[in-house]
Amino acid sequence: MTQPPSARSSPPRSGEELAREFGELRPLLVGAAYRVLGSVSDAEDVTQEAWLRWSGVDRSQVRDARAFLLTTTTRLALNRLRQLRSRREDYVGPWLPEPVVAGTVGDAAEAVELAESVSMAMLVVLETLSPLERATFVLHEVFGVPFGEIASSLGRSDAAVRQLAHRARSHVQARQPRHPVDATRHREVTERFLEAAAEGDMAGLLALLAPDAVLVSDGGGVKKAALRPIVGADKVARWLLGVLARPDYEGELRAELGWVNGDLAILSWVDDALDTVTFLTVEAQGITALHAVRNPAKLAALATGPA
Repeated sequence: MTQPPSARSSPPRSGEELAREFGELRPLLVGAAYRVLGSVSDAEDVTQEAWLRWSGVDRSQVRDARAFLLTTTTRLALNRLRQLRSRREDYVGPWLPEPVVAGTVGDAAEAVELAESVSMAMLVVLETLSPLERATFVLHEVFGVPFGEIASSLGRSDAAVRQLAHRARSHVQARQPRHPVDATRHREVTERFLEAAAEGDMAGLLALLAPDAVLVSDGGGVKKAALRPIVGADKVARWLLGVLARPDYEGELRAELGWVNGDLAILSWVDDALDTVTFLTVEAQGITALHAVRNPAKLAALATGPA
């Protein structure tokens, strides 16, 4: 990242040039910070801190602006994650990442390539990594930053960073869906699930859920949600139908499908207010996981009206 004196021959950049270069990379930086933090607002704050670092840097000492800014932003996100740890430990019920619309967490050119790394299922897995493992995984596996650059940024040896990457990669691979279905089948199952839930069809839900299905819901202590994961098709189906039978809202409920975090998701609206975003993990054996975000603070960015 930082060149030796003999190689620092590039002339200093003007403030305007620094701003332009940063602006071009900014969507990517927000995306990196979001993958570490799971929060767009925190990712935006961290990216602004990275700009302050960038605006004061001697550009002639930076060999690769993309790698420099990615490692700087991710290191700042890592620091913010440590600061937020106590707050998340006091969170009511399970904590799920904030859902985001397409285009919020990366530029269009890399959207397809990076979509899987920002899916709710992947973000939930990343939450189980240690902060250093998570930062290393995001930098190397998602954005392809060399180990040497990561080691310099994190203050670790090259060997230590490689070990972090190995552990993170093994952890992620072990927790990824084993037999995911294709997009057509995923939509078909999601539509059938939505129909069965709307009709209160217990048998229909059980036919779609895998025997060991897990439901994780995040209400943030504000909306009705399970205080811990619910495991097993029968328990999941009964909980879902119970919530629908005894709603914690007034108004007309309607649901539609939309693209959130690069995935097909169920967006449930009460009148014109977004109430819940639900992601289904669909594998050959059925729906294996459901992640439902209900905390209003996490839905604010999506709650501008039906898609």
